[in-house]
Amino acid sequence: MRNRFFILFGWLLIIASCQSPNETQGEKEEQTKPQKVSIAEIEIGIKAYIEKETETGDGYFQVNDERGNFNLKLVRVHTEYLSNLGPKKYFACVDLADEKGDVYDVDFFMEGEPGNMRVTETSLHKLNGKPFYTWKQVVDKTWRRVPVETASTDLLGVVEGQDEFDFHYYSKLPKIDGSAKMWIPIAKSDSFQNVEVVKMNLPGKHQMLKEQDFDNTILYLELGPEDSGKEIDITYQVARKEKGPYDAFDPVDKKYLQPNLLMPIGGRFEEIAKEAIKGKENDNKLVQARALYDYIIDNMRYMKFGKFGRGDSNYACDSKTGNCTEFHSFFISLARSIDIPARFSIGASIPSDRDEGGIDGYHCWAEFYADGKWWPVDISEGNKYTALATYYFGRHPANRIEFSQGRDLKVSPGPSGGPINFMAYPIMEINGEPAFPQTVFSFNRKSE
Repeated sequence: MRNRFFILFGWLLIIASCQSPNETQGEKEEQTKPQKVSIAEIEIGIKAYIEKETETGDGYFQVNDERGNFNLKLVRVHTEYLSNLGPKKYFACVDLADEKGDVYDVDFFMEGEPGNMRVTETSLHKLNGKPFYTWKQVVDKTWRRVPVETASTDLLGVVEGQDEFDFHYYSKLPKIDGSAKMWIPIAKSDSFQNVEVVKMNLPGKHQMLKEQDFDNTILYLELGPEDSGKEIDITYQVARKEKGPYDAFDPVDKKYLQPNLLMPIGGRFEEIAKEAIKGKENDNKLVQARALYDYIIDNMRYMKFGKFGRGDSNYACDSKTGNCTEFHSFFISLARSIDIPARFSIGASIPSDRDEGGIDGYHCWAEFYADGKWWPVDISEGNKYTALATYYFGRHPANRIEFSQGRDLKVSPGPSGGPINFMAYPIMEINGEPAFPQTVFSFNRKSE
């Protein structure tokens, strides 16, 4: 989980209207029921607040915390979360960056009516993806901070054993002024996850494509102007098991030792890898892979800033920053450069300590081959939580769904831009040019 226990970020709209003498009690109760504002209205509201404070703060949003005084600028609003903490009390979180480019996840606590809300507390939750604390809901349904060092694994995002949930993949099409094409990954069942599509609402013409190199299934749509603004809604029922090292029954495909467009091998990657395993040259590949894992944890910072999110090993090597795609691409380039087969997968991580709501985008991970087994790793999560660094070397928790595997994916028909880098969000082209539909992931966990 991303260490928040809030469903979506925003405010609750309280409808207050005048009551005529003839109104019934039922009508009055109906009028006073709380109603949620739209995500767009929520985002506008919090941005307006930050903009107003920035204007009075010499061009910066100023946060005073026990760690110091910070001058920050808006990076993004977490529109996937919304929480009502009690009568006229609310929670929100926002990413803001300082002058050096460090990104802080800031928690806001608010009181009052929409349009007349005041911030009662501002708290720095994370620095470059690493939390200072996490949250736990107590018996009276309120939330309290828990130091990361004393938090249980479920508070740090790990569901062990197995997990079951419905996963919702939603996308809204932009305006289409010609012909459009779209590609969406379709999750499939394997030894660790059982997925069943229980709903698929699709506009336009569509068919399923088979991507051969990694055996991915991809939904392909052909769309026109009449599909502008329409919605794609796919719901899965998922039962997933915690993933540990597992036997490789088939010979390892040579593609797991070869470069990809954004994951080169050799050259400086070989030099870095050999330096990382110095003194372990005669040890087995498992020991060497752990040395690469530790090197990345020790030398990279989790930062959604700059040109992150493409899984570019060169960018990761130069900046030593990025999100999960950079962490795992860098690892794969290093591993393959010293003859350790490694591969890439992507999907979404399901929050572990709440049972429904939004999901903070995609998540990716990797596996490497050693001693006759494939070993799962999640280096970006191990980087965030030192206490779980050992767990994530050889384990993936049950609370996730895998969409696709591999890089440089080729399908027919395929995008005009060439092979698909990786598949999590939809790939869309309008008249041959890239387009970006609004896409939201959410979930509902199965009740006991």
